[in-house]
Amino acid sequence: MSFLHGCTTDLTPYGLTVGEVHRNLPPGALYEHAIRYEKDASIADNGALVAYSGVKTGRSPKDKRVVSHPASRDNIWWGAVNVAMTKEVFAINHQRAIDYLNTRERLYCFDGYAGWDPQHRIKVRVICSRPYHALFMHNMLIRPGREELDDFGTPDFVIYNAGAFPANRLTQGMGSSTSIDLSLEDRELVILGTEYAGEMKKGVFTVANYLAPLRGVLSMHCSATSDRQSGASSLLFGLSGTGKTTLSADPKRNLIGDDEHCWSDDGIFNIEGGCYAKAINLTPESEPDIFQALRFGAVLENVVLDEDRDVDYTDTSITQNTRGAYPIEFIQNARVPCMAGHPTDIIFLTCDAFGVLPPVSALSPEHAMYHFISGYTAKVAGTEMGVTEPQATFSPCFGGPFLMWHPSKYAELLAEKMRRHRTRVWLVNTGWGGGGHGVGKRISLKHTRAIIDAIHSGALAGARTERDAVFGFDTVVECPGVPGEMLRPRDSWNDKASYDATAARLAGLFIKNFEAYADGASAEVRAAAPRGEA
Repeated sequence: MSFLHGCTTDLTPYGLTVGEVHRNLPPGALYEHAIRYEKDASIADNGALVAYSGVKTGRSPKDKRVVSHPASRDNIWWGAVNVAMTKEVFAINHQRAIDYLNTRERLYCFDGYAGWDPQHRIKVRVICSRPYHALFMHNMLIRPGREELDDFGTPDFVIYNAGAFPANRLTQGMGSSTSIDLSLEDRELVILGTEYAGEMKKGVFTVANYLAPLRGVLSMHCSATSDRQSGASSLLFGLSGTGKTTLSADPKRNLIGDDEHCWSDDGIFNIEGGCYAKAINLTPESEPDIFQALRFGAVLENVVLDEDRDVDYTDTSITQNTRGAYPIEFIQNARVPCMAGHPTDIIFLTCDAFGVLPPVSALSPEHAMYHFISGYTAKVAGTEMGVTEPQATFSPCFGGPFLMWHPSKYAELLAEKMRRHRTRVWLVNTGWGGGGHGVGKRISLKHTRAIIDAIHSGALAGARTERDAVFGFDTVVECPGVPGEMLRPRDSWNDKASYDATAARLAGLFIKNFEAYADGASAEVRAAAPRGEA
């Protein structure tokens, strides 16, 4: 067996006997391999490698399985997110992946780290057969230097990406020909039946979501920035469409990361070495940092090129989930290494299409835990008979598909750390005011940025507040750069009775959603529930 590019790792202990193995190839070499061996790979005019993930262009959360093992069984939040599988079935799928990888002419091995803090980092080994996947993980993991690579040793976690080969539907517990299987005890992730690269990224995050709480560290699905002078940080949580990525691209602050972080006793750190940004409708005006980061060394996934090899970011003929993966160093204001001090502020972003939540509210620890476990936003549904209705969406801890423990575990860690470090928590509505979607107006990015700036400057820490009669938190009623009439949502509605009914309805949706988590929450957190329609 030959190992190229200084590979010192023998893959035969993994049952892999392929004669040509490439370890930690640099981007230029991976480009060459992709063009030579990938069926549809190409290079865009901006220099990024364009690759395609096949039939699956997004994650397959219903196909994730976790081995039920006595050592971890009682810690895991079993159910729709974490579906149990036996170690025997995992062994079958594991062998299926090994058998497929052994049929390839060449394999790619990438060794990297998850977690910028050396005290908490996870050594990850990725074994795959596509150069595109190797470059993707080169970007998404933290890249070791030459000496670190030579001393890498035994990895803490191994990913076998055999995604081009399907799972056997007749295997016990398989819901389809796709299966993403995690064994915490074997420290392995097996991917079958999907070539979507994001499964590797989120597999690593899922492992971090299990290991971090064991050490008293809070793992979080959020973006993070830091103050340029003090180094203190700020965290932004939010589901898709709430503005998390846009608001973390703050020219007045340093970017720590856009998606996955941990909060330890020493501060916060990014789990990833890069960013995986949505590319749909991308323009240099809308997202200048992301636009310029998509250059040589980046991966553009499932995009369409025009005849001049320019990316048509508006073309969704393959998927609406077009994405770009690039090293965090490609962002000009990124702070490397991606670590910062304890957060002064935590911001929960929600796009409330019902139009009843205030533009900004201050949350007590109990309200913070309640809204953290709830993870609310609202999406605009389709129009029926001329009426457009908002649709409430809840995802616990703003990252439900990736949780391993019960959501209350993460919420308790959040509350403990925010109390210890006197962190302020805010709920910021980036959605509608003066009425719901179709009646009111979307809160402008200008006003939301003014709110975020006031939070970071400390101007809102002593601002005047009023208790919200329905949701119980403190509505901030004065903020520099924001008209006062906007800050009290009920006052901005022409139809006050309609506001009251809509607020009660949304409160009822919160209450209904929280029923699934109430047993694992304290009495104080349950008491932070809004008052609404039962």
